[in-house]
Amino acid sequence: MERTYASGVPDDPGRFRILFVCTGNICRSAMAERITLAALGPGSPILVGSAGTRAAEGHPMSERSRVELLRLGGDPSGFAARPLTAEAVAGADLVLGEFLADEPFVMYLGDNFLVDGITGLVDAFRAAGCDARILLTRVAEPQFYGVAELGPDGEIVGLEEKPEFPRSDLAIVGVYTFSPAIHEAVRAIRPSARGELEITEAIKWLIDTGHSVQSHFVTGYWKDTGRLEDMLECNRMVLEAIEPDVGGSVDGLSHVTGRVVIALGAVVERSVIRGPVVIGADTKIIGSYVGPYTSIGEGCVIDDAEVDYSIVLGESAIRGVSGLTHSLVGRYVEVTRATRVPNTYQLMVGDHSKVQVRA
Repeated sequence: MERTYASGVPDDPGRFRILFVCTGNICRSAMAERITLAALGPGSPILVGSAGTRAAEGHPMSERSRVELLRLGGDPSGFAARPLTAEAVAGADLVLGEFLADEPFVMYLGDNFLVDGITGLVDAFRAAGCDARILLTRVAEPQFYGVAELGPDGEIVGLEEKPEFPRSDLAIVGVYTFSPAIHEAVRAIRPSARGELEITEAIKWLIDTGHSVQSHFVTGYWKDTGRLEDMLECNRMVLEAIEPDVGGSVDGLSHVTGRVVIALGAVVERSVIRGPVVIGADTKIIGSYVGPYTSIGEGCVIDDAEVDYSIVLGESAIRGVSGLTHSLVGRYVEVTRATRVPNTYQLMVGDHSKVQVRA
């Protein structure tokens, strides 16, 4: 069974809880945490409990995520992550009961990127007094998505998962607001053929038992970050909104131009940085070029290398490599120049990866 992770934050009755769920590819999940925190925006009445691989491995919340939580009004001192089974994520585990505390909450599947955030969804849910409000968007190929069917007043009257002949073009985005009634629904359903409790089936139970399930439409840009090009595009959009902020150390032999964020503890020596770029805390950029639309996580080393239009997640190293572009580098990865003949490639590539090499 695929393992997922959820994380808790301190109780605060004035703020809305978020269950942020990361599943699937490790790199995608970690990037989703960063993108989503950036996309929620300042002033949002939401206390964020994020999830990611660092939490799964027993690491503390990253400094970047901690800073974003503070910017959004959260309290990262209470962050606590617990590994959960899929059943627990659906709501059947007592650990989640403690986190949600019988309060309404948002369930946010981490592959989704929303430029306008989710404040509008939360406000509409509060005003409507319904048991669920589901985020929808119109798509050209609904057969590849979960699809919603609406009644005359905008209520959701039916759901289908990747139907061969869709009844509408309204795709389920993967962001939901629920009342505590969802817990009863989860207890009432049975595992699917995959052996998991499906959130779609729980919502169907709410509909079938007369609970109010309303629709809410995406008003701005939305992207499902399931592919590399999608993640790079979302990264580009996040970086377009940053303001220059150099908190780290930049020596006199380096050149930093454009909108560049260099976090506290980061060091740039003998390098060229052309924004928009974000460089995480405690990262070292030595004798290198970092080009536009690049995000480099915390604790990385970029030494004698050239990187642009890429995402490098935390604790990774790139040494002696030029021309690295349009790439996603996961956590704890080392990319180095080959020093032996013959001219061959030595790779250790995970499942479902894509690698391009010069013929």
